[in-house]
Amino acid sequence: MTSSSSLSSLSSVPRLVVAAPSSGSGKTTVATGLMAAFASRGLAVSPHKVGPDYIDPGYHALATGRVGRNLDAYLCGPELVGPLFAHGARGCDLAVVEGVMGMYDGAAGEGELASTAHVAKLLRAPVVLVVDASSQSRSVAALVHGFASWDPEVRVGGVILNKVASDRHEALLREALDSAGVPVLGVLRRAPQVDTPSRHLGLVPVAERQAAAVEAVAAMGAQVDAGCDLEGLLGLARSAGALSCAAWDAGEALAFSPPPPLPVPSLGAAPPDPRFGPEGASSSNAGRAENAGLRSKVPEQLRIAVAGGPAFTFSYAEHGELLTAAGAEVVVFDPLRDEQLPDGTRGLVIGGGFPEVYAAELSGNEPLRKAVSALAGTGAPVAAECAGLLYLCRELDGLPMCGVLDASARMSERLTLGYRDAVALSDSVLAVAGTRMRGHEFHRTVVEPGSGAAPAWGVRTPERRVEGFVQQGVHASYLHTHWAAEPGVARRFVERCRTS
Repeated sequence: MTSSSSLSSLSSVPRLVVAAPSSGSGKTTVATGLMAAFASRGLAVSPHKVGPDYIDPGYHALATGRVGRNLDAYLCGPELVGPLFAHGARGCDLAVVEGVMGMYDGAAGEGELASTAHVAKLLRAPVVLVVDASSQSRSVAALVHGFASWDPEVRVGGVILNKVASDRHEALLREALDSAGVPVLGVLRRAPQVDTPSRHLGLVPVAERQAAAVEAVAAMGAQVDAGCDLEGLLGLARSAGALSCAAWDAGEALAFSPPPPLPVPSLGAAPPDPRFGPEGASSSNAGRAENAGLRSKVPEQLRIAVAGGPAFTFSYAEHGELLTAAGAEVVVFDPLRDEQLPDGTRGLVIGGGFPEVYAAELSGNEPLRKAVSALAGTGAPVAAECAGLLYLCRELDGLPMCGVLDASARMSERLTLGYRDAVALSDSVLAVAGTRMRGHEFHRTVVEPGSGAAPAWGVRTPERRVEGFVQQGVHASYLHTHWAAEPGVARRFVERCRTS
């Protein structure tokens, strides 16, 4: 376990949460700019993002030179927000946490759960409110006062005014805010050079525009450096309250998670749908108490290939850390360029991304498509989420894919977005049937049929439906999950790789 001295140093990392009244106010510009500005002054900056978003952390990583990490109180539970934060912030001088949506917007129907305000309270961190001031003057005081007073447990320690038009506009805004009791810690003018291009699922990921992204992040840092009171912001960050939690550790998380049944049972048998009713669903923590204290043994290392490159950019850093702690060697490959899987691959993880943007290139890499199909045909473990699901289909927008699943995928005008409460309906390489997990969907595609003979999940919210595919060693689904919430998933996957 973490020593008391280590715990003290981790829990006292200065930190700021960057929030806004609504999406589109400039949180990403300000948060990324702050990270870059402080990093350019020689500080080790730990970057974090509230919620499940994969794209913003890529820009954060460019700004800081450190892995961007998510803090999601819905996917991982409120109790893991502090430990995961401390894990990411280990050894840093400052942490900057970018919020999600409007400050008080959280999981639908769940009150404050997973909102920026909720995470700020869990981290005992002061909030900097970014306000788009482009269409207001004196009204800004009422807006800031409302956000600062809505929840007395949330401490709004400063405001950064974004998209300010002129010196006169700035003067009007400052005069109005004098009565609000919240200091102005920055003023940013309209600056097209810091804009980042968007498309059907938000910002274009860093991996797809590396050189341009580097320039954009540098511009954000320069703008924030010139327009913000960095000393005042650092002083605010140092006022954060101490945390009383130990840092999350992948090895310890595995040691205190239930071990997978060995040998892993025959896969693909689907229990009846009532399993994802309130009575039939078992908790993902079932059996944890009786297995508490069991330490995982780390046998000889085996190789697990993880899809990366521009087409597959969505991944939580903790997944790779858990696989490594479970005894795997994680090797990243690029399905756009690599014609074969890494030598000695025993299992395959294909996360989220944008295969629809690169469908022609992915389809054109026939040698790799055949290699993926052959690996799946041996019964080797394959875990695919969202983009990975599309890649395993027979075709995507009419172009041949891997053909592992007898399903067809296509782009859709409809955005599917939101948190999901789900139950595993079939024994698989990831979970025993009846395991409850929380996930997130984010796509503009449709897979037909939407599930196989052995569905992966029974989704309980917002409406009940079955989803995904379990066949042989394949688990493919639209659902993004965070394995830190259930570390046994990683250990089960590695053990299946070892025994298949």
